[in-house]
Amino acid sequence: MPSASDATRLIESYYATFNAGDRDAMLALLTDDVIHDINQGASESGRDIFRAFLQRMDRSYREEVTELAIMPHESGTRAAAEFYILGTYLNTDEGLPPATGQTYRLRVGAFFDIREGKIARVTNYYNLEDWLRQVGA
Repeated sequence: MPSASDATRLIESYYATFNAGDRDAMLALLTDDVIHDINQGASESGRDIFRAFLQRMDRSYREEVTELAIMPHESGTRAAAEFYILGTYLNTDEGLPPATGQTYRLRVGAFFDIREGKIARVTNYYNLEDWLRQVGA
């Protein structure tokens, strides 16, 4: 039976592997059919699709999660997190302003479904207009 503390540990591990740049360890925390709801974008499904998303992000951005606060549901099957992303815009991402090494700090909200000890859904929200202002768009 999953618990809130199990959910907290899982989400902590997810962001620790993110910050460490260990994408394989991060992906191992996801179900094969993980759903990824991209901020102000599409919903994608599958670990391999998530891997491709991370590869694209790593080409354009260097980011670190800071000030992480995790709020698990008592059932251990859902959790929310709030944190700040400290980032550097490295290479121009398609459809976005040119990258010149701009730095940014964004507040992010994330929501998770957890199934059988793995993350089955990741939904992220942040203020895109704030990011655009910070990178000088």
